[in-house]
Amino acid sequence: MRAGRLELRRVRMDLVSPFRTSFGSQTDRDILLVRFEGVDGESGWGECVALSEPVYSAEFVDGVELVLEHHIWPRLRAAGDISAADIAEILEPLRGHPMAKAAVEMAALDAELRANDTDLRSYFGVTRDRVPSGVSVGIHPTIDDLLSAVEGYVRDGYARIKLKIEPDWDIEPVREVRALIGPDMGLQVDANTAYGRDDIDHLCQLDEFDLLLIEQPMAEEDIIGHARLAAASSTPVCLDESIVSAQTTRDAIELGAAEVINIKPGRVGGYLEARRIHDYCLDLGVPVWCGGMLETGIGRAANAALAALDGFTLPGDISASARFWSRDIVLDPITVEEGSVAVPDAPGLGYDLDLDELERVTYRTRLLD
Repeated sequence: MRAGRLELRRVRMDLVSPFRTSFGSQTDRDILLVRFEGVDGESGWGECVALSEPVYSAEFVDGVELVLEHHIWPRLRAAGDISAADIAEILEPLRGHPMAKAAVEMAALDAELRANDTDLRSYFGVTRDRVPSGVSVGIHPTIDDLLSAVEGYVRDGYARIKLKIEPDWDIEPVREVRALIGPDMGLQVDANTAYGRDDIDHLCQLDEFDLLLIEQPMAEEDIIGHARLAAASSTPVCLDESIVSAQTTRDAIELGAAEVINIKPGRVGGYLEARRIHDYCLDLGVPVWCGGMLETGIGRAANAALAALDGFTLPGDISASARFWSRDIVLDPITVEEGSVAVPDAPGLGYDLDLDELERVTYRTRLLD
């Protein structure tokens, strides 16, 4: 393909309920969607997972839009004939900005697959048509509120519960949820960097609850701290924010800082780098799972295809669309049945847009020629 135009579309979508983590509370999402248009009529959409503020990572949605306009898109326009697989190398001189790079690579991959009348599931060569679904549960005002929410997700049929934790909201909430769901249901926790090395003994108290993993308890730069926790705790340590590439994955595993890897395509620069990380971990026997960033049906469909690869042995955060949105921007939103979701097989990334809803939630559109 040869790059023709890039559409930058900003949409605002309200969450069905507030979602609180250790770095803040969200009631809505300001989302940047990008549409890649080739000069021969190819067209595909990508979704940027950056938040409104640089609290999860250094990227934020206004900054991503600027980087796309002034740095990424001019390079792709100047590159001539390209495929989605070329984009990472073309953009390699630009330091950082993996979420911006991932969004445009995702849109180009969607366009390329649609032009060839194929789907992401076939492109990845996966054999599974369903993947287990977990749900991420935010921090609640009270433990009773938390238990009420978890009861609802258990009734909805999720295969695994993930609890957000922070100092003073960890041991007791986990204890109560484990008692509620019983010893056999998968349970894990996510700290989003809320702890430090001085908290290692405290975090080891979570060992009694037979958790699948503890996710990113310390700062993303603190690889040694995570390695020390992994040595002290029987609960597997999983890295999220620290994993921004295949190289950081290799380093974390080699240093003993990660026994499980959370792969988020937007965080690592795109679905093709996510595939490389999966392949590396599969060769080593290191389990991986697909994390979520409150995606719309665009990203949710692509995540389901990624999570169908053989190395994804733990349930991911590919929850039902209704977990976050009263109405999604795709025509056939993801649903959970008996603890799993279907891997979409529509051309491209696996979705069809609900154009009426997309227009309703759009508040700004710009075209880059």
